[in-house]
Amino acid sequence: MYKGSNIKLICCGASFVAALMFVLGSWPAKTVNGSNRAIVATATPTPKRIRSVAAKPKYSEFSHSVKAHSVGCSSCHAFPSSNWKSVRAEDKAFPDITEYPKHASCVNCHKQQFFRGANPAICSICHTNPSPRNSKRHPFPNPREIFDESPKGKTADSDFQIHFTHDIHVEIVSKTTANLPAFVNASWSRGRRAEESCNVCHQTIVPQGDSSDEYLVKPPADIGEAFWLKKGTFKSSPIGHTTCFTCHSADSGMSPLPTDCAACHKLKESFPPGDFIDVNAEKMGASARLMRDAWRTRTSSGTFRHEWMSHAEMSCSSCHNVSAMVTTDQNTRKVAISSCNTCHITATSDDGGILNFEIDQRKKTPTFQCVKCHLSFGTGPIPESHLKAITAAAGN
Repeated sequence: MYKGSNIKLICCGASFVAALMFVLGSWPAKTVNGSNRAIVATATPTPKRIRSVAAKPKYSEFSHSVKAHSVGCSSCHAFPSSNWKSVRAEDKAFPDITEYPKHASCVNCHKQQFFRGANPAICSICHTNPSPRNSKRHPFPNPREIFDESPKGKTADSDFQIHFTHDIHVEIVSKTTANLPAFVNASWSRGRRAEESCNVCHQTIVPQGDSSDEYLVKPPADIGEAFWLKKGTFKSSPIGHTTCFTCHSADSGMSPLPTDCAACHKLKESFPPGDFIDVNAEKMGASARLMRDAWRTRTSSGTFRHEWMSHAEMSCSSCHNVSAMVTTDQNTRKVAISSCNTCHITATSDDGGILNFEIDQRKKTPTFQCVKCHLSFGTGPIPESHLKAITAAAGN
């Protein structure tokens, strides 16, 4: 405040400097019509600066992809967990990580969030109803069989994908599995019955078997030719450590060991969407997490049924290049359209090829949806690979 004046200047930083220069009459001169004159009353205001505001962290969720969380797995997860003997049946228990990390793993960085209010949001990551009187926790994501059935497990989306290479496992499985025929890499033949060795890790989910009821859930009366999910459509894959730790255990010493989490658990990359529509999945009976996960990752035909007649008679290698398959590489998992050429691709539509029929209909009516084999993909442009398959079938 200047003495003898009723004007008070309450300023700080740059604002104080600007105000002081105004009072002293030393505002920077501006050129007007070629001359330098002090411009005060007509000075153009400085445009407001647009500040970029970072998204606020969501402390009710934990993300392994956050840079601050990019630490060694053992920094938070102690192997084995104290409850490993009780989380599975006694005769099936083995040393494993089956419980959330201790508070010390979080509180060093998140003291402020830990003591915010009576029900801190950060506590809901592990606890069902955070409060001083309730310490009940959600099931840990491992074992999946237990976690998937919990309210959290039904909607949870893991940060990780499992890295598994088939080529280095096929012969190991065949040698260590009694009474099962061996895997044969390059010599698997079309038409040969499905290899029993594949059943070590992959089984038909909800098979129809001898039942006359082919649908998981009864379809609407007016379903007509529209798609409705049938039994035996999907194959399962191991979802926990039980299968893997059969060989990769502390006792066997086979690398990678159970303590080397990062050897198999890789942060997810952005993969293209699968041929899946979630709207009616549960209505069709795909309520189990295992089934929905299998459907979401289908990057070929979303309607393909493994148990259907001639499909069940074929060997796995008729469609899948098993020795090249890597679970973290979608390109190696995708089934080529050429796998369908024996039955579904012919020289012309009159010869019965369903691919021929679908493409002919699309050419006649651009809005026609190819739903015989596809769901979400059925509205997209016809892939070049499909057109080439028709040309090849016609001998051109």
